[in-house]
Amino acid sequence: MAAKQVEGLSLEQRQGKDRVRVARVWRNTPDGRHVVVEWSVSISLLSDCLAAYTRDDNSDIVITDTMKNTVYAKAKECVEQVSVEDFAILLAKHFTSLYQQVTCAIINIVEKPWERVSVNGEQHEHGFKLGSERHTTEVILEKSGALRVTSGIERLAVLKTTKSGFEGFIRDKYTALPDTQERILATEITASWRYPYESVISIPQKPLYFTERYLNVKKVLTNTFYGPPKEGKYSPSVQSTLYDMAKTVLKSIPDITAVQLKMPNLHFLPVNISNKDGPIVKFEDDVYLPTDEPHGSIQATLSRLWSKM
Repeated sequence: MAAKQVEGLSLEQRQGKDRVRVARVWRNTPDGRHVVVEWSVSISLLSDCLAAYTRDDNSDIVITDTMKNTVYAKAKECVEQVSVEDFAILLAKHFTSLYQQVTCAIINIVEKPWERVSVNGEQHEHGFKLGSERHTTEVILEKSGALRVTSGIERLAVLKTTKSGFEGFIRDKYTALPDTQERILATEITASWRYPYESVISIPQKPLYFTERYLNVKKVLTNTFYGPPKEGKYSPSVQSTLYDMAKTVLKSIPDITAVQLKMPNLHFLPVNISNKDGPIVKFEDDVYLPTDEPHGSIQATLSRLWSKM
């Protein structure tokens, strides 16, 4: 965000509308099944409206109520199903093209995970249940046409009951954690990834392209975390597993240029309880105390050498 000099001072400003909630239902799909999405949309506009700050002149302001109404109007215009990324791009194009004052639009959207239900083994035509992980996107579009698209996943909770250890770390007088080659590994993944497209016209013209990529990334992340169904895959640390997951995403999906993963280490502590008469509960890799505070915080970004995340 470029700063402007005002009365010998430096001013940076933007304005927008946060958490505009919108749901869209498509009923006339090719297979006859209904599709529903629910989005929380946040809009931030960089614009030339200094007069509102310095001269009490609001004539260059795109008001936030108009931004909110635009979300619903554009949702109405989407007569065919679109991905959350496509909708964000649609909004960004609208604001940067319609208003002379707007130099850049930043659109963030979180999609609530309504998932189709199955009844007696058959997918329901119009029944849905709420899932857990959330599909996110951030689209930044400048008036010049320069584009940046980032997608992500929030609240992707995963756990495996074995094939995890942690040993050989630095020890000093404050270290109490023992080495182990057998523990539960659990985390709640927050992932984001960057696409290479630098303009709207460079995006593949394939329906629901971004939705397909989102599902691909989620599958790669979870499959890499767990390993093969029978034997699994040993994790010597959260750091090692995180790197393996990010590397596999880049190897498997060429049109992703960078991946950022945040993987808090959610601890399952062995339970041992005793009193003066002896053990009440003796831990034998069976009874744990689940905790989420405090937790280890591990994050990293892996990118192709020419990429900027």
